[in-house]
Amino acid sequence: MAIRVLHDWRGLDAAAKGAAVALGNFDGVHRGHQRVIADAAKAAGALGVPLGVISFEPHPRRLFQPTAEPFRLMTPHQQARALGDLGVDLFYLLPFGVEMAGMSDETFAREVLAEGLGARHVAAGFDITFGKGRTGDPAALRRYGEAFGFSVSVAEALGDDEADKFSSSAVREALHQGHPERAAKILGRPFAIEGVVVKGQQLGRQLGFPTANVPMGDYVLPRLGVYATRTRLPDGREAPGVANIGVNPTTGLVEPRLEVWLFDFDEDIYGQTIETDLIAFLRPELKFDGLDALVKQVNADAAVARAILMPDL
Repeated sequence: MAIRVLHDWRGLDAAAKGAAVALGNFDGVHRGHQRVIADAAKAAGALGVPLGVISFEPHPRRLFQPTAEPFRLMTPHQQARALGDLGVDLFYLLPFGVEMAGMSDETFAREVLAEGLGARHVAAGFDITFGKGRTGDPAALRRYGEAFGFSVSVAEALGDDEADKFSSSAVREALHQGHPERAAKILGRPFAIEGVVVKGQQLGRQLGFPTANVPMGDYVLPRLGVYATRTRLPDGREAPGVANIGVNPTTGLVEPRLEVWLFDFDEDIYGQTIETDLIAFLRPELKFDGLDALVKQVNADAAVARAILMPDL
């Protein structure tokens, strides 16, 4: 059954209520998030109820810090797809605005979790906070569960030899530093940029390496530079490639964007949605003295990317 996405906690039909839910922001659906969702799945199986996930749109940080730099690790569409892959039945993508932000932790537990969603079980991480002023914590969630009729589980931190806990912040930091492999280790899959292909200067095509250009939007901005990539096309095909994330200092400054050259590919995909995994960082973005130097370097980058992505060829 395909995942069902719901955008409110009020007025839900019976089939959308009574789930075992995981509560959090889940930006990135990283391995720590997956542990919380696994706890909810265990409860769902024991209770014989659907598995749900609660998140918020826009991300609360966007409301409280409206001028903050872009920081998202995934779009809502990517988030729903990742949750569906984990077996989630119901994705409550709740509107986070003045009303939600003004709820006390008790009001949130009563009106949203218990009355609105009819939650049978709520799974959360050890560092969960909720309610106005972030006053709710795991102990409070347990108290409200006893009062309002849902069981509660709290997942311990999950980490590795590089960090005590996996976090969305750690993914962002890895990307800022140009370490997509570390980001992938925390996420459990490569960091991916999804977006609609738009027309650029079309200079790459004239120089022998046509690129698909995708605006960065509200994504966190990785270290500017060149990456080995894999791109999924709308029909499910995957194409290896090399991409620049940057502002084009050589040919004319632009807003930060992804420009990916798909190897051995020559089709018109303007207006189509593609998703590009960052596999390896090759070099920082540079300003070249001229187009000849740019072309020479791009071809060298492509050779390195091919060796990483297609080592047997």
